[in-house]
Amino acid sequence: MVKRGELYRVARPTKNDPKNFRMFVVIGRQEVIDSSYSTVICAPVYSNCLGIETEVEIGIDEGLKHHSCVRCDELFSIHKSVLTNYIGKLSAAKLQELNKALKIALVIK
Repeated sequence: MVKRGELYRVARPTKNDPKNFRMFVVIGRQEVIDSSYSTVICAPVYSNCLGIETEVEIGIDEGLKHHSCVRCDELFSIHKSVLTNYIGKLSAAKLQELNKALKIALVIK
């Protein structure tokens, strides 16, 4: 079962994506994730970090091979059926950073 804060490797999430695979962090509400909705909201992970306040730095502790960043300015609705290649999960502290970055990205006070 998919959980908020988990990382998954997704094969070619969009037609225009230059990579064959991309990492995503599930960011949607657990109530929606557990519901009959077929999609969940996710944020992509990039190895190229921009150093902006809407990014959350992650890496080996979260199951990745190298330093990367979750980009909260770029959200996707992804079918649950493609979230099968589990990589790892965010710690409670990283989830707090994610929440802060999402608030900034979505201009929520």
